[in-house]
Amino acid sequence: MIRVQTEPFDAHAETAAFAKGRAEAGALASFVGSVRDSAHGDVVSALELEAYPGFTEKQIAKIEADARTRFDVIDTLVIHRHGRMAPGEAIVLVAALSKHRREALQAVDYLMDRLKTEAPFWKREVRPDGVEWIEPRGDDREAHKRWLPTDRPDTKI
Repeated sequence: MIRVQTEPFDAHAETAAFAKGRAEAGALASFVGSVRDSAHGDVVSALELEAYPGFTEKQIAKIEADARTRFDVIDTLVIHRHGRMAPGEAIVLVAALSKHRREALQAVDYLMDRLKTEAPFWKREVRPDGVEWIEPRGDDREAHKRWLPTDRPDTKI
């Protein structure tokens, strides 16, 4: 399931609803990403994400489909916000249900690495001295490379 929305969400309620009645699942793994109050030593008063309706969901669906093919999961959940968010607010929730923990944990890790580098969101940090557009960090790109085929490291996933 994928949702791209401006509204805040309750990660605990969302994961509980996602797992409800799923007795076949032995594992639920999740990750919640939140807005930080600083970046590179600068105060951040807000984070603004822009999305292209329809296109953003389509691209996330491709990433989710890849995860579902790659890992033995029962189901996955991606909730990603856009719009203006204050420090401490949740931006993203990624969850996976599987029979065993390793598959769920790996699926969540994979989804986040792909979302951080490939999901079509345009991000900017609002600081006291202005606004700065931000790109995926080098460590995000390095984490993404873990999932590339070792015989073709330049290949896109």
